[in-house]
This record gives sequence, C-alpha cells and structure tokens, in this order.
Amino acid sequence: MPKMKTHSGAKKRFKVTGTGKLVHRQAGKRHLNEHKSSRRTRRLATDAVLAPADARKAKRLLGR
Repeated sequence: MPKMKTHSGAKKRFKVTGTGKLVHRQAGKRHLNEHKSSRRTRRLATDAVLAPADARKAKRLLGR
C-alpha cells in the first residue's frame, strides 16, 4: 500500500504541539485592521488551540 500523503493546505495552517494538540492562527487579522481596536488585534495575534472535534479531522489530514 502506498504512503499516505499529507494534505498541503492542512500542513500550512496547523502546527502540532509537543503534547499533540493542534494550534492555528486566529481569523480576522489579515486586513481592514485600521478600525479594529489595538486590544482586539493583539488578542488575534496569538495562536489558538483547535477545538477537539476539528482537531480530529485535521489530524487525519496531517496523517497522524
């Protein structure tokens, strides 16, 4: 049986932590930031842990 290929879109979007959790960038900080508050843009700058239901799906795409 051939090797399973990693989903290219998923590998660009998710990072696996040492404990096996998936981390992703938060949405809403790409453009139109001028009218958003500094507090909001700072909050969106940090990575967030993927929800368990989504993490299961994303792990499959990453071949884990």
